[in-house]
Amino acid sequence: MKDDHRTPFRDAHTDRSTAKEVPDTPQTRAPAYRLAFADEDFLCREELRPVRLQLELLKPQMILDERGVESTIVMFGGARIPEPAKKSSARTKTLAELSKFYDEAREFAKLMTERSMKSYGREDVVVTGGGPGVMEAGNRGAMDAGGTSIGLNIVLPHEQAPNEYVTPGLCFNFHYFAIRKMHFLMRARAICAFPGGFGTLDELFEALTLIQTGRMDRVPFLLFGREFWEKIVNWDALSDAGTISAEDLDLFQFVETAEEAIAAIDNWGDTDCRDNLPGR
Repeated sequence: MKDDHRTPFRDAHTDRSTAKEVPDTPQTRAPAYRLAFADEDFLCREELRPVRLQLELLKPQMILDERGVESTIVMFGGARIPEPAKKSSARTKTLAELSKFYDEAREFAKLMTERSMKSYGREDVVVTGGGPGVMEAGNRGAMDAGGTSIGLNIVLPHEQAPNEYVTPGLCFNFHYFAIRKMHFLMRARAICAFPGGFGTLDELFEALTLIQTGRMDRVPFLLFGREFWEKIVNWDALSDAGTISAEDLDLFQFVETAEEAIAAIDNWGDTDCRDNLPGR
């Protein structure tokens, strides 16, 4: 990423190159001599954590701004959900049954990306976690439409390399979960949660909490697969216990298909009925 801003001062790129050309001496080999911003060991020190947090916030922000991305459609969902053609290899019967949501995610992303292309990829750009499963389906659907999509990967011990469908120039890698989750929501015009595991639940409930507490504007919030979500979360029990308000159940809507999700986004705010479209 080149900085085209012109100043009368010598730029950092030039000095970084020049610093590599100095004579090889004990002094120039010492870590202390390295330019601070070009010293990876220094940047990884514990005391530099605030700087690393800022860098992870700034880099995607600047690139997305440069690409003109103004709003996104967020797609959360499980990495283990296979595409239907591969459901025979699923580790459980339930995962095989949930494979239908791979196709729904792919179709939904395709339809939203076709809309996004009308704004030259500035509005309603699909963003996923960049990994396999539902995330792959989202980026794949955007590619099916001939458009771009964003992938927000994170370094994990056992995964995850970016899926092959993320737009290369919009594929980011994170160290901090917190900053990654900020970038999911900073431009969100709608949030869609497909069946998933701990990661999906974490993302789902953080977003709901931000909206519930007024820290984030209300946006269309769609849960794909009522049967799945009502089985793993007893939403009514939370309301009955008083740990959430009855009105909090209107923050989201269940949908089953890509077409239902599109209709929900288009009509969001038309009614206050929990089973239809909650008010904004």
